[in-house]
Amino acid sequence: MDYDLIIVGAGPAGIFTALELLRKGSKAKMLLVEKGRPVAQRHCPKAEVGHCVNCKPTCAITTGFSGAGAFSDGKLSLSHQVGGELPELIGEEFAQSLIDYTDSIYLEFGADPHVEGVYQGQEVKNIRKRAIQAGLQLVDCPIRHLGTEKAQELYGSIETYLANHGVEMLFTTECENILLEGTVCKGIVLKENGVERPITARQTVIATGRRGADWLERLCAEHHIAHNPGTVDIGVRVECRNEVMETVNKVLYEGKLIGYPQPWRNKVRTFCQNPGGFVAQENYDNDLAVVNGHSYKDLKSGNTNLAILVSHNFTEPFNQPIAYAQKVGELTNMLGAGHILVQRYGDILDGKRTWARELTRSNITPTLKDAVAGDITAAMPYRAMVNIIEFIKMLDHVVPGFASPETLLYSPELKFYSNKVRMDTDLETNIAGLHCLGDSSGWTRGLMMASVMGVLMGRKLVENHGL
Repeated sequence: MDYDLIIVGAGPAGIFTALELLRKGSKAKMLLVEKGRPVAQRHCPKAEVGHCVNCKPTCAITTGFSGAGAFSDGKLSLSHQVGGELPELIGEEFAQSLIDYTDSIYLEFGADPHVEGVYQGQEVKNIRKRAIQAGLQLVDCPIRHLGTEKAQELYGSIETYLANHGVEMLFTTECENILLEGTVCKGIVLKENGVERPITARQTVIATGRRGADWLERLCAEHHIAHNPGTVDIGVRVECRNEVMETVNKVLYEGKLIGYPQPWRNKVRTFCQNPGGFVAQENYDNDLAVVNGHSYKDLKSGNTNLAILVSHNFTEPFNQPIAYAQKVGELTNMLGAGHILVQRYGDILDGKRTWARELTRSNITPTLKDAVAGDITAAMPYRAMVNIIEFIKMLDHVVPGFASPETLLYSPELKFYSNKVRMDTDLETNIAGLHCLGDSSGWTRGLMMASVMGVLMGRKLVENHGL
């Protein structure tokens, strides 16, 4: 074998797999393959030119060492109630212990020791009371906020640590496929300058994140990797003035709220709240432009943004949830000539599009400067749009003013999760020698839980495979 372990994808799940192996004293020969660049070489030109230039071959914001984590707002959710379904597989108590352990590693590498969302005073009780009255669940979740610029420093330190301890890293290199002998994985196939090159390994870990979810989905179909239909989240990024969110920002930092609006009772949730943050555009390899949000430690805006996501779970015979969500995004991009669309909430209710001149008359100045004013309802599926509107009405009871006519909705906000790969508590799939981790596996959502899954994988590779 060329290596003891190959890890495909240098996001949190992949890098924490390697990190935990080193912390356990492993001498395994490891290769980390990443299609993007090292942290120090990841640069988005939008800061200089003022608009997205759709970088090729990969978007620096979403691809590279630490995945989307280096350019996200860098929030670590410290509760097993948040971050996906991994606790259902390994147990909630064990999952929480792994979160606490993983959090200690982040602290070692420079994370801010301050934790948001632990205040339990009367203001939190009032927010919870209003949430109950509105039919919403307020999820308690302490949060360690890295900040976008600090996250890059932290993950840069981890990258240096791995390199200094013998982990070989191949950047700007794409994994084309896996090597199979019967039902045993023997490594991967790289694609370099159009030429395929096989590399063998005793164990192979796929941890390609949301960006690699559709690629892993194709692998599952091609190689009969056992899996169940996955979930996709379709929604919008909402932006309002900080004054509207002032209390929630102060006592919770991120108010994680879940509801099941009428008439369909689909799960709708808030996600990735950024006090004083900035709305951002990300581009996928197929030129799909999606919206996200960032929050820096030092640089602040006058607005708060957050995602409202509607979970879509499909039943037989449909088994292409990622393709479905991508079509929604493509339609929205078409209306915006390749840009993110923005529309005022009041205009949605009035059945009209938003015009650019109308945005200049509001209290809210959009932080995504190159977003195109238009009509997101022309592309958003009816069921998702109704869920979003009804959820905003529920949120307005918790946060008065949230449903202001001038509140901005950006689209498309899409979260792709691969079909959930079937595995046991040792993270073994039905293909011997192959393990699937993180958001691409369908089991996690977000930095912390993906990191936790990597820690657990590192331990299992030592315990069960002698690495």
